[in-house]
Amino acid sequence: MNEIHAPDGSGKGETGDAVEARACIERFSAAFNAEDLVGMDAELNFPHTMLSGAHRLEWAGPGQLPRDFFASLSATGWARSHIESITQVLASANKVHFLVDYTRRNAAGEVLSRYLNVWIVTCSAGHWGIALRSY
Repeated sequence: MNEIHAPDGSGKGETGDAVEARACIERFSAAFNAEDLVGMDAELNFPHTMLSGAHRLEWAGPGQLPRDFFASLSATGWARSHIESITQVLASANKVHFLVDYTRRNAAGEVLSRYLNVWIVTCSAGHWGIALRSY
């Protein structure tokens, strides 16, 4: 049965599954800031889906981002991303939905852009991974 949790963003009172799922997002973010494509892929479950408006992109397996992804991002002034909050909104066995609020920042730490997305983290074959990101 699904349980709906109040979105306070604190992470307090999360079940073991939600703690594991949140840790997956935090590892993904650390790999992103380290510009570690392999580390990012390790935190995904495949097929991995991204929804942007009506556009749907599905990755069948790892290695889908272009090798120049971070060079292109850096050209916009990006130096790092910062998670502002991760709010659990729905949880069931082996699946947790989160609102992920993050910013992209320049080298001076100034906010370039801010995003509020829904990310769904699932446990498949014992591996917690991000299965869907909706932008």
